[in-house]
Amino acid sequence: MRDFRGLIRIFRRKIPPVGQKFTEIMESKNFLFVSTLGYAIDLAWHVFAENNKVKFYIEDDESKDIADGFFPKTDDWQREVDWADVIIFDDVLGQGKKAQQLRKQGKLVVGGTPYTDRLEDDRAFGQEELKKVGVPIIPHYDFSDFDEAIKFVRENPGRYILKPNGEVANMKSFVFLGEEEDGRDVIQILGDYKKAWSKKIKSFQLQKRIVGVEVAVGAFFNGKEFIYPINVNFEHKKLFPGDLGPYTGEMGTSMFWSAPNRIFNLTLKKMETRLQEENYVGYIDINCMVNVFGIYPLEFTSRFGYPTISIQQEGILSPIGEVLYQLAKGEPVKLRTRTGFQVGVEIVVPPFPFQDKKTFEVNSKDAVIVFKKPNRDGVHIEEVKQIDGEWIVTGTEGTVLTIVGTGSTMKQAQSQAYQRIKNILIPNMYYRTDIGDRWSEDSDRLHNWGYLREM
Repeated sequence: MRDFRGLIRIFRRKIPPVGQKFTEIMESKNFLFVSTLGYAIDLAWHVFAENNKVKFYIEDDESKDIADGFFPKTDDWQREVDWADVIIFDDVLGQGKKAQQLRKQGKLVVGGTPYTDRLEDDRAFGQEELKKVGVPIIPHYDFSDFDEAIKFVRENPGRYILKPNGEVANMKSFVFLGEEEDGRDVIQILGDYKKAWSKKIKSFQLQKRIVGVEVAVGAFFNGKEFIYPINVNFEHKKLFPGDLGPYTGEMGTSMFWSAPNRIFNLTLKKMETRLQEENYVGYIDINCMVNVFGIYPLEFTSRFGYPTISIQQEGILSPIGEVLYQLAKGEPVKLRTRTGFQVGVEIVVPPFPFQDKKTFEVNSKDAVIVFKKPNRDGVHIEEVKQIDGEWIVTGTEGTVLTIVGTGSTMKQAQSQAYQRIKNILIPNMYYRTDIGDRWSEDSDRLHNWGYLREM
Protein backbone atom coordinates (compact mmCIF):
# COMPACT_ATOMS: atom_id res chain seq x y z
CA MET A 1 0.00 0.00 0.00
CA ARG A 2 2.95 2.37 0.48
CA ASP A 3 3.47 2.62 -3.31
CA PHE A 4 -0.21 3.42 -3.94
CA ARG A 5 -0.28 6.21 -1.36
CA GLY A 6 2.90 7.63 -2.83
CA LEU A 7 1.37 7.80 -6.29
CA ILE A 8 -1.67 9.60 -4.93
CA ARG A 9 0.58 12.16 -3.22
CA ILE A 10 2.49 12.74 -6.47
CA PHE A 11 -0.68 13.44 -8.42
CA ARG A 12 -2.20 15.64 -5.72
CA ARG A 13 0.90 17.82 -5.78
CA LYS A 14 0.23 18.36 -9.48
CA ILE A 15 -3.30 19.70 -8.91
CA PRO A 16 -3.20 23.48 -9.49
CA PRO A 17 -5.04 25.98 -7.27
CA VAL A 18 -8.82 26.22 -7.36
CA GLY A 19 -10.06 27.60 -10.67
CA GLN A 20 -7.16 26.32 -12.75
CA LYS A 21 -7.72 22.56 -12.76
CA PHE A 22 -10.98 21.80 -10.99
CA THR A 23 -12.81 22.96 -7.91
CA GLU A 24 -13.55 19.64 -6.24
CA ILE A 25 -13.17 15.89 -6.57
CA MET A 26 -16.34 13.82 -6.74
CA GLU A 27 -17.09 11.21 -4.13
CA SER A 28 -14.87 8.16 -4.62
CA LYS A 29 -16.26 5.61 -7.11
CA ASN A 30 -15.39 2.01 -8.00
CA PHE A 31 -14.01 1.68 -11.54
CA LEU A 32 -13.56 -1.72 -13.20
CA PHE A 33 -11.39 -1.69 -16.34
CA VAL A 34 -11.71 -4.62 -18.76
CA SER A 35 -8.74 -4.68 -21.14
CA THR A 36 -7.54 -6.97 -23.90
CA LEU A 37 -3.84 -6.05 -23.80
CA GLY A 38 -3.60 -3.51 -20.99
CA TYR A 39 -4.08 -0.48 -23.23
CA ALA A 40 -6.06 1.54 -20.67
CA ILE A 41 -3.38 1.32 -17.98
CA ASP A 42 -2.61 5.06 -18.03
CA LEU A 43 -6.27 6.06 -17.91
CA ALA A 44 -6.83 3.73 -14.96
CA TRP A 45 -3.74 5.13 -13.21
CA HIS A 46 -5.10 8.67 -13.44
CA VAL A 47 -8.57 7.61 -12.27
CA PHE A 48 -6.93 5.86 -9.31
CA ALA A 49 -4.83 8.93 -8.52
CA GLU A 50 -8.04 10.95 -8.13
CA ASN A 51 -8.82 8.89 -5.02
CA ASN A 52 -11.16 6.46 -6.76
CA LYS A 53 -10.98 2.68 -6.31
CA VAL A 54 -9.78 0.74 -9.35
CA LYS A 55 -9.63 -2.91 -10.37
CA PHE A 56 -7.96 -3.71 -13.69
CA TYR A 57 -8.37 -6.89 -15.75
CA ILE A 58 -6.11 -7.95 -18.64
CA GLU A 59 -7.29 -10.75 -20.92
CA ASP A 60 -4.02 -11.56 -22.72
CA ASP A 61 -1.90 -14.01 -20.72
CA GLU A 62 1.45 -12.59 -21.85
CA SER A 63 0.38 -9.09 -20.80
CA LYS A 64 -0.92 -9.99 -17.34
CA ASP A 65 1.85 -8.24 -15.40
CA ILE A 66 1.33 -4.85 -17.07
CA ALA A 67 0.41 -2.28 -14.38
CA ASP A 68 1.56 -4.48 -11.49
CA GLY A 69 2.38 -2.21 -8.56
CA PHE A 70 0.43 0.80 -9.83
CA PHE A 71 -3.09 -0.09 -8.69
CA PRO A 72 -5.15 -3.18 -7.78
CA LYS A 73 -5.90 -5.76 -10.46
CA THR A 74 -8.21 -8.75 -10.82
CA ASP A 75 -8.03 -12.11 -12.60
CA ASP A 76 -11.82 -12.38 -12.95
CA TRP A 77 -13.56 -9.20 -14.10
CA GLN A 78 -17.03 -10.78 -14.10
CA ARG A 79 -16.71 -11.44 -10.37
CA GLU A 80 -16.21 -7.69 -9.86
CA VAL A 81 -19.25 -6.47 -11.81
CA ASP A 82 -21.44 -6.00 -8.73
CA TRP A 83 -18.58 -4.17 -6.97
CA ALA A 84 -18.14 -1.66 -9.80
CA ASP A 85 -19.91 1.69 -10.06
CA VAL A 86 -18.56 2.09 -13.60
CA ILE A 87 -17.22 -0.56 -16.00
CA ILE A 88 -14.85 0.58 -18.77
CA PHE A 89 -13.93 -1.44 -21.85
CA ASP A 90 -10.78 -0.35 -23.66
CA ASP A 91 -11.02 -2.01 -27.08
CA VAL A 92 -13.30 -3.27 -29.84
CA LEU A 93 -12.87 -6.88 -31.11
CA GLY A 94 -16.00 -8.14 -29.36
CA GLN A 95 -15.90 -5.98 -26.25
CA GLY A 96 -18.87 -4.00 -27.56
CA LYS A 97 -21.12 -7.02 -27.10
CA LYS A 98 -20.09 -7.36 -23.44
CA ALA A 99 -20.56 -3.64 -22.85
CA GLN A 100 -24.02 -3.67 -24.42
CA GLN A 101 -25.17 -6.64 -22.35
CA LEU A 102 -24.07 -5.03 -19.09
CA ARG A 103 -25.67 -1.73 -20.03
CA LYS A 104 -28.97 -3.54 -20.61
CA GLN A 105 -28.64 -5.01 -17.11
CA GLY A 106 -28.58 -1.49 -15.70
CA LYS A 107 -24.81 -1.16 -15.15
CA LEU A 108 -23.00 2.09 -15.88
CA VAL A 109 -20.67 1.28 -18.77
CA VAL A 110 -18.19 3.15 -20.92
CA GLY A 111 -17.90 1.08 -24.05
CA GLY A 112 -19.36 0.28 -27.43
CA THR A 113 -21.83 -2.08 -29.05
CA PRO A 114 -21.45 -4.74 -31.74
CA TYR A 115 -22.38 -2.04 -34.26
CA THR A 116 -19.71 0.44 -33.14
CA ASP A 117 -17.13 -2.35 -32.91
CA ARG A 118 -17.88 -3.16 -36.53
CA LEU A 119 -17.45 0.48 -37.58
CA GLU A 120 -13.77 0.07 -36.74
CA ASP A 121 -13.14 -3.64 -37.35
CA ASP A 122 -14.82 -3.77 -40.78
CA ARG A 123 -13.56 -0.84 -42.84
CA ALA A 124 -16.02 -1.43 -45.69
CA PHE A 125 -18.94 -1.38 -43.26
CA GLY A 126 -17.70 1.85 -41.69
CA GLN A 127 -17.47 3.50 -45.09
CA GLU A 128 -20.96 2.37 -46.09
CA GLU A 129 -22.42 3.72 -42.84
CA LEU A 130 -20.86 7.10 -43.59
CA LYS A 131 -22.31 6.97 -47.08
CA LYS A 132 -25.79 6.31 -45.63
CA VAL A 133 -25.69 9.56 -43.63
CA GLY A 134 -24.55 11.60 -46.62
CA VAL A 135 -20.77 11.67 -46.15
CA PRO A 136 -18.81 11.33 -49.43
CA ILE A 137 -16.40 8.40 -49.23
CA ILE A 138 -13.23 7.37 -51.03
CA PRO A 139 -13.69 4.63 -53.63
CA HIS A 140 -12.72 1.35 -52.01
CA TYR A 141 -12.73 -2.31 -52.96
CA ASP A 142 -12.95 -5.29 -50.62
CA PHE A 143 -11.29 -8.65 -51.14
CA SER A 144 -10.81 -11.98 -49.45
CA ASP A 145 -8.65 -13.38 -52.25
CA PHE A 146 -5.17 -12.03 -53.07
CA ASP A 147 -5.26 -13.21 -56.70
CA GLU A 148 -8.51 -11.35 -57.31
CA ALA A 149 -6.99 -8.18 -55.85
CA ILE A 150 -3.87 -8.50 -58.02
CA LYS A 151 -6.04 -8.93 -61.10
CA PHE A 152 -8.09 -5.87 -60.11
CA VAL A 153 -5.05 -3.60 -59.78
CA ARG A 154 -3.65 -4.78 -63.12
CA GLU A 155 -6.94 -3.95 -64.79
CA ASN A 156 -7.39 -0.69 -62.85
CA PRO A 157 -3.90 0.75 -62.37
CA GLY A 158 -3.45 3.52 -59.81
CA ARG A 159 -2.21 4.36 -56.32
CA TYR A 160 -3.97 2.37 -53.60
CA ILE A 161 -3.77 1.93 -49.84
CA LEU A 162 -3.88 -1.69 -48.68
CA LYS A 163 -5.62 -2.11 -45.31
CA PRO A 164 -6.31 -5.47 -43.63
CA ASN A 165 -9.63 -5.97 -41.82
CA GLY A 166 -10.40 -7.57 -38.45
CA GLU A 167 -7.97 -8.16 -35.60
CA VAL A 168 -4.89 -7.89 -37.81
CA ALA A 169 -5.98 -4.32 -38.68
CA ASN A 170 -4.53 -3.27 -35.31
CA MET A 171 -1.07 -4.21 -36.60
CA LYS A 172 -0.34 -1.08 -38.60
CA SER A 173 2.82 -2.58 -40.09
CA PHE A 174 0.54 -4.44 -42.52
CA VAL A 175 -0.86 -1.19 -43.96
CA PHE A 176 0.79 -0.28 -47.27
CA LEU A 177 0.60 3.00 -49.19
CA GLY A 178 1.15 2.62 -52.90
CA GLU A 179 3.40 5.19 -54.55
CA GLU A 180 3.43 4.01 -58.17
CA GLU A 181 0.81 5.31 -60.61
CA ASP A 182 0.59 1.94 -62.35
CA GLY A 183 0.07 0.08 -59.04
CA ARG A 184 3.03 -2.26 -59.49
CA ASP A 185 4.23 -1.74 -55.90
CA VAL A 186 0.80 -2.71 -54.57
CA ILE A 187 0.80 -5.80 -56.80
CA GLN A 188 4.21 -6.76 -55.39
CA ILE A 189 3.01 -6.38 -51.78
CA LEU A 190 -0.17 -8.35 -52.49
CA GLY A 191 1.96 -11.18 -53.85
CA ASP A 192 4.24 -11.10 -50.82
CA TYR A 193 1.30 -11.07 -48.39
CA LYS A 194 -0.27 -14.00 -50.20
CA LYS A 195 2.86 -16.07 -49.59
CA ALA A 196 3.56 -15.00 -46.02
CA TRP A 197 0.31 -13.84 -44.42
CA SER A 198 -2.66 -15.41 -46.22
CA LYS A 199 -3.58 -17.39 -43.09
CA LYS A 200 -3.58 -14.25 -40.96
CA ILE A 201 -5.10 -11.71 -43.35
CA LYS A 202 -8.51 -13.15 -44.17
CA SER A 203 -9.94 -10.01 -45.80
CA PHE A 204 -8.61 -6.62 -46.78
CA GLN A 205 -9.47 -3.40 -48.52
CA LEU A 206 -7.87 -1.48 -51.35
CA GLN A 207 -8.67 2.22 -51.07
CA LYS A 208 -7.92 4.88 -53.66
CA ARG A 209 -5.10 7.01 -52.32
CA ILE A 210 -6.00 10.67 -51.77
CA VAL A 211 -3.25 13.27 -51.33
CA GLY A 212 -3.69 16.09 -48.80
CA VAL A 213 -3.57 16.69 -45.05
CA GLU A 214 -4.34 13.76 -42.76
CA VAL A 215 -6.33 14.96 -39.74
CA ALA A 216 -8.68 13.33 -37.23
CA VAL A 217 -11.59 14.77 -35.29
CA GLY A 218 -13.12 13.07 -32.27
CA ALA A 219 -15.34 13.67 -29.27
CA PHE A 220 -16.79 12.01 -26.20
CA PHE A 221 -20.36 10.68 -26.50
CA ASN A 222 -22.69 10.11 -23.53
CA GLY A 223 -25.22 7.84 -25.21
CA LYS A 224 -27.34 10.80 -26.28
CA GLU A 225 -25.12 13.48 -27.77
CA PHE A 226 -21.57 14.59 -28.44
CA ILE A 227 -19.71 16.40 -25.67
CA TYR A 228 -17.91 19.59 -26.63
CA PRO A 229 -15.22 20.73 -27.20
CA ILE A 230 -14.05 18.29 -29.84
CA ASN A 231 -10.49 17.09 -30.27
CA VAL A 232 -8.49 17.73 -33.46
CA ASN A 233 -5.41 15.53 -33.76
CA PHE A 234 -2.61 14.61 -36.13
CA GLU A 235 -1.14 11.12 -35.87
CA HIS A 236 2.45 10.28 -36.80
CA LYS A 237 2.29 6.62 -37.76
CA LYS A 238 5.65 5.83 -39.36
CA LEU A 239 8.65 4.75 -37.35
CA PHE A 240 11.25 7.32 -38.36
CA PRO A 241 11.31 11.15 -38.53
CA GLY A 242 10.17 12.55 -41.85
CA ASP A 243 7.47 9.85 -42.12
CA LEU A 244 9.97 7.21 -43.20
CA GLY A 245 10.07 3.51 -42.43
CA PRO A 246 7.38 0.98 -41.57
CA TYR A 247 3.96 1.78 -40.22
CA THR A 248 3.53 1.47 -36.47
CA GLY A 249 0.51 1.61 -34.19
CA GLU A 250 1.59 5.18 -33.38
CA MET A 251 4.82 7.12 -32.75
CA GLY A 252 3.24 10.33 -31.51
CA THR A 253 0.33 12.72 -31.89
CA SER A 254 -0.16 16.47 -31.79
CA MET A 255 -3.58 17.91 -30.93
CA PHE A 256 -5.78 20.73 -29.70
CA TRP A 257 -9.33 21.14 -28.38
CA SER A 258 -11.83 23.10 -30.45
CA ALA A 259 -15.45 24.07 -30.86
CA PRO A 260 -17.12 21.96 -33.58
CA ASN A 261 -15.48 22.79 -36.90
CA ARG A 262 -16.25 22.11 -40.55
CA ILE A 263 -14.48 18.71 -40.63
CA PHE A 264 -16.41 17.47 -37.58
CA ASN A 265 -19.79 18.75 -38.73
CA LEU A 266 -19.43 17.25 -42.20
CA THR A 267 -18.33 13.81 -40.94
CA LEU A 268 -18.66 12.61 -37.33
CA LYS A 269 -21.56 14.89 -36.41
CA LYS A 270 -23.66 13.20 -39.10
CA MET A 271 -23.33 9.92 -37.15
CA GLU A 272 -24.87 11.39 -33.97
CA THR A 273 -28.38 9.98 -34.47
CA ARG A 274 -27.00 6.51 -35.23
CA LEU A 275 -24.76 6.56 -32.14
CA GLN A 276 -27.73 7.72 -30.08
CA GLU A 277 -29.77 4.73 -31.31
CA GLU A 278 -26.93 2.44 -30.20
CA ASN A 279 -26.56 4.22 -26.83
CA TYR A 280 -22.83 4.40 -27.49
CA VAL A 281 -20.80 5.69 -24.55
CA GLY A 282 -17.16 6.68 -24.81
CA TYR A 283 -14.86 8.41 -27.24
CA ILE A 284 -15.11 8.13 -31.03
CA ASP A 285 -12.79 9.49 -33.67
CA ILE A 286 -12.72 9.63 -37.46
CA ASN A 287 -9.50 9.99 -39.39
CA CYS A 288 -9.75 11.93 -42.66
CA MET A 289 -7.72 13.04 -45.63
CA VAL A 290 -8.63 16.58 -46.68
CA ASN A 291 -7.59 18.75 -49.60
CA VAL A 292 -8.91 21.69 -51.59
CA PHE A 293 -11.50 19.42 -53.22
CA GLY A 294 -13.12 17.95 -50.10
CA ILE A 295 -13.05 15.83 -46.96
CA TYR A 296 -12.46 12.09 -47.33
CA PRO A 297 -13.00 9.89 -44.22
CA LEU A 298 -10.52 7.05 -43.86
CA GLU A 299 -11.47 5.07 -40.75
CA PHE A 300 -13.24 5.09 -37.39
CA THR A 301 -11.73 4.55 -33.97
CA SER A 302 -14.79 3.73 -31.86
CA ARG A 303 -12.99 3.54 -28.49
CA PHE A 304 -10.27 5.44 -26.67
CA GLY A 305 -7.24 5.92 -28.86
CA TYR A 306 -3.80 4.93 -27.63
CA PRO A 307 -1.79 7.02 -26.92
CA THR A 308 -4.48 9.61 -27.78
CA ILE A 309 -6.30 9.37 -24.44
CA SER A 310 -3.02 9.82 -22.54
CA ILE A 311 -2.20 12.97 -24.48
CA GLN A 312 -5.78 14.24 -24.13
CA GLN A 313 -5.57 13.98 -20.36
CA GLU A 314 -2.88 16.68 -20.33
CA GLY A 315 -5.38 18.98 -22.05
CA ILE A 316 -8.44 18.06 -19.96
CA LEU A 317 -8.87 20.17 -16.83
CA SER A 318 -11.87 18.23 -15.50
CA PRO A 319 -11.12 15.14 -13.33
CA ILE A 320 -11.08 12.27 -15.81
CA GLY A 321 -12.86 9.91 -13.39
CA GLU A 322 -15.71 12.37 -13.09
CA VAL A 323 -15.91 12.71 -16.89
CA LEU A 324 -16.13 8.92 -17.29
CA TYR A 325 -18.77 8.62 -14.58
CA GLN A 326 -20.94 11.36 -16.12
CA LEU A 327 -20.61 9.83 -19.59
CA ALA A 328 -21.72 6.44 -18.29
CA LYS A 329 -24.73 8.01 -16.56
CA GLY A 330 -25.73 9.79 -19.76
CA GLU A 331 -25.37 13.18 -18.12
CA PRO A 332 -24.29 16.43 -19.78
CA VAL A 333 -20.56 16.83 -19.23
CA LYS A 334 -18.97 20.23 -18.71
CA LEU A 335 -15.66 19.26 -20.26
CA ARG A 336 -13.07 21.85 -19.30
CA THR A 337 -9.97 21.87 -21.48
CA ARG A 338 -6.79 23.88 -21.91
CA THR A 339 -6.33 26.36 -24.72
CA GLY A 340 -3.31 25.75 -26.88
CA PHE A 341 -1.73 22.48 -27.93
CA GLN A 342 -0.59 19.09 -26.66
CA VAL A 343 2.22 17.01 -28.18
CA GLY A 344 2.75 13.38 -27.20
CA VAL A 345 5.82 11.32 -28.12
CA GLU A 346 5.99 7.54 -27.92
CA ILE A 347 9.05 6.02 -26.22
CA VAL A 348 9.59 2.49 -27.55
CA VAL A 349 12.13 -0.33 -27.32
CA PRO A 350 13.10 -3.26 -29.60
CA PRO A 351 11.56 -4.99 -31.46
CA PHE A 352 8.78 -2.39 -31.91
CA PRO A 353 6.98 -2.12 -34.31
CA PHE A 354 7.60 -5.78 -35.04
CA GLN A 355 6.78 -8.82 -32.93
CA ASP A 356 9.76 -10.95 -31.97
CA LYS A 357 9.51 -12.50 -28.53
CA LYS A 358 13.18 -13.49 -28.34
CA THR A 359 14.43 -10.03 -29.34
CA PHE A 360 12.12 -8.42 -26.78
CA GLU A 361 13.22 -10.71 -23.97
CA VAL A 362 16.94 -10.27 -24.74
CA ASN A 363 16.99 -6.50 -25.36
CA SER A 364 14.05 -4.94 -23.56
CA LYS A 365 12.02 -6.97 -21.07
CA ASP A 366 12.61 -6.07 -17.41
CA ALA A 367 14.76 -3.04 -18.29
CA VAL A 368 14.68 -0.36 -15.59
CA ILE A 369 13.24 3.05 -16.48
CA VAL A 370 15.53 5.68 -14.96
CA PHE A 371 14.48 9.26 -14.21
CA LYS A 372 17.50 11.55 -13.88
CA LYS A 373 15.41 13.88 -11.71
CA PRO A 374 12.32 12.79 -9.72
CA ASN A 375 9.97 14.97 -11.83
CA ARG A 376 7.46 12.81 -13.74
CA ASP A 377 5.20 15.55 -15.13
CA GLY A 378 3.82 14.66 -18.53
CA VAL A 379 4.86 10.99 -18.19
CA HIS A 380 2.17 8.46 -19.15
CA ILE A 381 2.62 4.71 -18.73
CA GLU A 382 2.02 1.89 -21.22
CA GLU A 383 3.74 -1.49 -20.93
CA VAL A 384 5.20 -0.85 -17.49
CA LYS A 385 5.10 -2.44 -14.05
CA GLN A 386 6.43 -1.23 -10.69
CA ILE A 387 8.58 -3.23 -8.27
CA ASP A 388 9.81 -1.66 -5.03
CA GLY A 389 9.30 1.81 -6.47
CA GLU A 390 11.22 1.06 -9.70
CA TRP A 391 9.46 1.26 -13.06
CA ILE A 392 10.19 -1.80 -15.23
CA VAL A 393 9.56 -2.50 -18.93
CA THR A 394 7.16 -5.40 -19.44
CA GLY A 395 4.44 -6.56 -21.85
CA THR A 396 5.07 -7.80 -25.37
CA GLU A 397 4.97 -4.92 -27.86
CA GLY A 398 7.78 -2.59 -26.79
CA THR A 399 5.62 0.49 -26.17
CA VAL A 400 6.81 1.89 -22.85
CA LEU A 401 5.86 5.53 -22.22
CA THR A 402 4.13 8.49 -23.80
CA ILE A 403 5.71 11.82 -22.92
CA VAL A 404 3.44 14.85 -23.29
CA GLY A 405 4.11 18.56 -23.47
CA THR A 406 1.62 21.41 -23.51
CA GLY A 407 1.87 25.02 -24.62
CA SER A 408 0.05 28.00 -26.06
CA THR A 409 1.75 27.25 -29.40
CA MET A 410 2.63 23.94 -31.04
CA LYS A 411 6.34 24.81 -30.78
CA GLN A 412 6.04 25.36 -27.02
CA ALA A 413 4.21 22.06 -26.51
CA GLN A 414 6.77 20.27 -28.67
CA SER A 415 9.69 21.82 -26.80
CA GLN A 416 8.29 20.83 -23.42
CA ALA A 417 7.70 17.22 -24.53
CA TYR A 418 11.27 16.79 -25.75
CA GLN A 419 12.73 18.49 -22.69
CA ARG A 420 10.86 15.96 -20.55
CA ILE A 421 12.24 13.08 -22.61
CA LYS A 422 15.78 14.21 -21.74
CA ASN A 423 15.00 13.24 -18.14
CA ILE A 424 14.42 9.58 -19.06
CA LEU A 425 16.87 6.73 -19.60
CA ILE A 426 15.83 3.29 -20.87
CA PRO A 427 18.33 0.92 -22.51
CA ASN A 428 17.82 0.84 -26.31
CA MET A 429 14.94 3.36 -26.23
CA TYR A 430 14.07 5.28 -29.39
CA TYR A 431 11.50 7.83 -30.51
CA ARG A 432 10.69 10.26 -33.29
CA THR A 433 12.17 13.74 -32.99
CA ASP A 434 9.68 15.57 -35.22
CA ILE A 435 6.25 15.12 -33.63
CA GLY A 436 4.41 18.38 -34.26
CA ASP A 437 6.68 19.62 -37.08
CA ARG A 438 3.99 19.19 -39.73
CA TRP A 439 1.72 21.73 -38.03
CA SER A 440 3.49 24.75 -39.55
CA GLU A 441 2.52 23.60 -43.05
CA ASP A 442 -0.69 21.72 -42.29
CA SER A 443 -2.24 24.61 -40.33
CA ASP A 444 -1.78 27.02 -43.24
CA ARG A 445 -3.48 24.64 -45.66
CA LEU A 446 -6.32 23.73 -43.29
CA HIS A 447 -7.03 27.38 -42.50
CA ASN A 448 -6.85 28.40 -46.16
CA TRP A 449 -9.30 25.66 -47.10
CA GLY A 450 -11.61 26.71 -44.24
CA TYR A 451 -11.71 23.32 -42.52
CA LEU A 452 -10.83 24.53 -39.01
CA ARG A 453 -13.48 27.23 -39.06
CA GLU A 454 -15.98 26.89 -36.24
CA MET A 455 -19.54 26.18 -37.43
